[in-house]
Amino acid sequence: MFAADRFKSRWIREWIIFAVCLGLGGHIALGLLLHAPDQWPAGSLWLYGLLFALSVYVCVQLLRSVWWLWRGERTADSQEHI
Repeated sequence: MFAADRFKSRWIREWIIFAVCLGLGGHIALGLLLHAPDQWPAGSLWLYGLLFALSVYVCVQLLRSVWWLWRGERTADSQEHI
């Protein structure tokens, strides 16, 4: 029962991260459109928003991976000294 709850919370966390990245990507695209409307056509704003969102999501996942690797090495180092 507890393993299913842990699995469910992991998926919920990933969906929250993805939703925040979608929102951030949309805000980046909207900011570019508002600050330079002649360079960013409004008709394809949804595509730019989606591409920015996916780029942000990839960057966040890479940073999370680096964080887990760094944290794991530090935890292993601290356990060796004890």
